[in-house]
Amino acid sequence: MESNNLSFDSDEQSSDVYEEKAFDAFMCPLTRQVMRDPVTIESGQTFEREAILKWFKECRETGRKPTCPLTQIALNSTDLTPCIALRMAIEEWRKRRAERELEKARVSLTLISSEQNAVGALRHVINICQRNEANKDLVRNQGLIPMIVDMLRSSNRQVRLKALEVLLYGAILILVGMASSKAENIVAIEHAESTLKNLEKCEANIKPMAENGRLMPLLKKLIEGTPEVQLSMIECLSELVLANDTKATVASKVGPILIKIMQTGTLQAREATLKALREISSNEASSKALIEAGILPPLIKDLFSVGMHKFPMHLKELSASVLANIASSDAQLEAIEFEHNGRMVTLLSEDVVHSLLHLISNTGPAIECRLLQVLVGLTDSAASAKEVVAAVRSSGAIISLIQFIEAVHRDIRVAALKLLGNISSYMGQELSDAFGGSAGHLSSLMRIISDSNIITEEQTAAVKLLADLPEREAGLTRQLFDLGAFRTLAIKLSEIKNGVIFSNRHVTVFQEGIAHILCRITYGLSEPDYLNFAIQYDLGEVFLDLLQMTGQDNLQIACVTVLGNLSQESKNLTIVPDPPTVKCCRVFSKPAPVQGLCRVHHGFCSMRETFCLLQGRAVERLIACLDHQNEKVVEAALGALCTLLSDGLDIMEGVFVLYEAEGIRPILDVLVDNRSNGITQKAVWVVERILRVEDIAKEVAGDQSVGSALVEAFRTGDYRTRQIAERALKHVDKLPNFSSTYQQFQRA
Repeated sequence: MESNNLSFDSDEQSSDVYEEKAFDAFMCPLTRQVMRDPVTIESGQTFEREAILKWFKECRETGRKPTCPLTQIALNSTDLTPCIALRMAIEEWRKRRAERELEKARVSLTLISSEQNAVGALRHVINICQRNEANKDLVRNQGLIPMIVDMLRSSNRQVRLKALEVLLYGAILILVGMASSKAENIVAIEHAESTLKNLEKCEANIKPMAENGRLMPLLKKLIEGTPEVQLSMIECLSELVLANDTKATVASKVGPILIKIMQTGTLQAREATLKALREISSNEASSKALIEAGILPPLIKDLFSVGMHKFPMHLKELSASVLANIASSDAQLEAIEFEHNGRMVTLLSEDVVHSLLHLISNTGPAIECRLLQVLVGLTDSAASAKEVVAAVRSSGAIISLIQFIEAVHRDIRVAALKLLGNISSYMGQELSDAFGGSAGHLSSLMRIISDSNIITEEQTAAVKLLADLPEREAGLTRQLFDLGAFRTLAIKLSEIKNGVIFSNRHVTVFQEGIAHILCRITYGLSEPDYLNFAIQYDLGEVFLDLLQMTGQDNLQIACVTVLGNLSQESKNLTIVPDPPTVKCCRVFSKPAPVQGLCRVHHGFCSMRETFCLLQGRAVERLIACLDHQNEKVVEAALGALCTLLSDGLDIMEGVFVLYEAEGIRPILDVLVDNRSNGITQKAVWVVERILRVEDIAKEVAGDQSVGSALVEAFRTGDYRTRQIAERALKHVDKLPNFSSTYQQFQRA
């Protein structure tokens, strides 16, 4: 039989015997190994992710422009696209191969074969289990476990040991599950716990226990062991993927020991420790525990070390990764002091931030990325952002930071965009000037935004940054228009609506950003180019549709603001027909009214051509916004409704439009609620115009709350608000002589 000729003298031999030939498409051209995470680059070639990243790194370190390793074509982008279909095909192939290999091993174990061959077959089963956790299920499904148990009866000690080793892989998982279960069989739980205690005595069992959730034996060895044992446990810990609650437990129990080893251990021990800390620190609770244990001073010391005590660059990258995790936590870093260069500082101290900025500009891409992420974490909080902004401003680093949005490495671009977005509310004008001074930077932003039909984190960060720049900066708006930015963004909105761009977790922020950017153009509708654009892309309908679909505050604010800005222009766009010519024979007859005129603008209106809120049926939706909890939404909605009552329009008809839309009471309620100054000013203005209608004024006269609100606005408002409130009060006969009395009181 074929199986009688099988030989299992070594792991290598057994692998060769059972190897199923892989398709050429499964092989990475760089490693010549079957790929696990295949990705495609700009040239269309596919590689193992780790291998192509290493190639790009070598290109950068040697000063070469990144190229395709196969074609040697220079690449404009080093972005990687996952090959999901290929990866699934490779995983399926691996599963088929494992099944075939296990079948051959099963056949071998059922035959009367040499002890050497049996040991080889058992080794091969172990190799298969080590490749993939799912392969353990294949071992069970193919009926190998009873056969391996039978091998325990062998007279050969090596066969028995190897059989026990195979069983151990599945047994530990089962035992850990039993020991931690809440089953009623207390005896079984006690036996499982007792067995695990015995297994802990062998150091080789500690790693599989930790992998299966029993971490305490590893932590105990780490606390009590010799330096050699500690290193072994730390290396094991650095390879584990931990749950968040486990990270916090590890940080509290062994954090101080890890920090001590990070300071005093060998380079090998320090590297393993930093890898472990990188995993452990990626959680709020564990980051705080590590801060309390004193991790900040050694991290900063290692990062800023120079000269003969300089820390190796690859370890600085690990230190920067740990610091980035800590900075992204919600710890009050501005209140945590530590000693640095002989004096007490915080992570937000100006000289520390200056040092971080200097290091960013003088290291390789990997550390640049991590340190940018540190600054992103520090500026995520408003409390700490101001201090970072002050340091950025005093160091003059804004231009250097902007240049990172054109970096080859995608993660660097994302981090730079997020950082600039975080500081834009404090440095909006400086950023606007910097971007406005270089069309190249704006082009880079737009290239990122329009790059693909999948909304990415990078695109979202770029849109958010651009949206946060001062919206009334005319020069920047003109540059964006000339670049075709507004056209690109309007098309993006349409593609999202029509499903051309698929929705994902970034779509909400992406839409909000686009809406705020497009809002810029509506502040300059006196420019013919901008006006024609707004008409061509039907911005009124676009933003009304968005307003009806969204529940997001920021997007609602943008939509309502755009509708108000467009409506303000309606009176200039409405086509008012010429008065009809009266023939002499009909001089005493009344001319026939022109049909189809807008009640408010007395001309031919539409939402598309003249942005008329009435013709677009937008009034009801704006009135609904007056009940919003967000004051900015309310203020924007009031501003939009004000455009129906402007001078030069038929104010009486505008009031009737609000009345018919049941908007009078909500507007009065806004006034009575006495919210912010901006809302009060607009509410008083609208109410005064509403009260010009005598019937409404009579009805409101009996509402004490409205009268009190107007009196309060008259008493505390600015000069213009007091004037308008005075007129409103006269409409309801609440202020016959109050004005002169108030002026006398002021003079007194």
